[in-house]
Amino acid sequence: MFYSVRGKLIHTEVNIAVVDCAGVGYKCQTTMNTLKKLKPDSEVTLYTYLNVREDAMELFGFATTEELGIFKTLIGVSGVGPKVGLAILSVLTPQQVALAIASNDVKSITLAQGVGNKLAQRIILELKDKLKNIASKSNSGAVSAASEVVSGNIPKAIEALTVLGYTPAEVTPYLAGMDSSLPVEKLIGETLRMLGRN
Repeated sequence: MFYSVRGKLIHTEVNIAVVDCAGVGYKCQTTMNTLKKLKPDSEVTLYTYLNVREDAMELFGFATTEELGIFKTLIGVSGVGPKVGLAILSVLTPQQVALAIASNDVKSITLAQGVGNKLAQRIILELKDKLKNIASKSNSGAVSAASEVVSGNIPKAIEALTVLGYTPAEVTPYLAGMDSSLPVEKLIGETLRMLGRN
């Protein structure tokens, strides 16, 4: 029904942004990542999702279409409602969500409030196979890169690096840009070199 709302940001609070569009204030539930990008009293555009329930109509707004797309994908998982989708996207960026799914990183997903191990595992299980479809529909290369993480020697390199104390979320962004056919030792060495530089 609503693709986006554009207007002056007149109020924010935890997970809420109110946008004044021609005198009407639209209350959009949103993520902490989106709120960080919004400046008070400035003109903003939020890409929206309208959730209709028997007792309420809720509008959700996001700074990017990529974040909206991942939100819609997450709430398609059984047991994941809009509140949980917001919680996940408040602690992880869309790219980090895709990478966590691609690399079986349960720990990163459980950082979100209200997400336990079982739900995180269900999200990964249900969305891993869909990741390539998400990548083909996505305008960004972030999800496409994440879908390639599951191929070649990259999963072995991620596993070895987690033994060294790194989380999959920390190392996957570096590995996603590498040739997955490289030897595991080369992938590990290059990742450690880049981690050391940062």
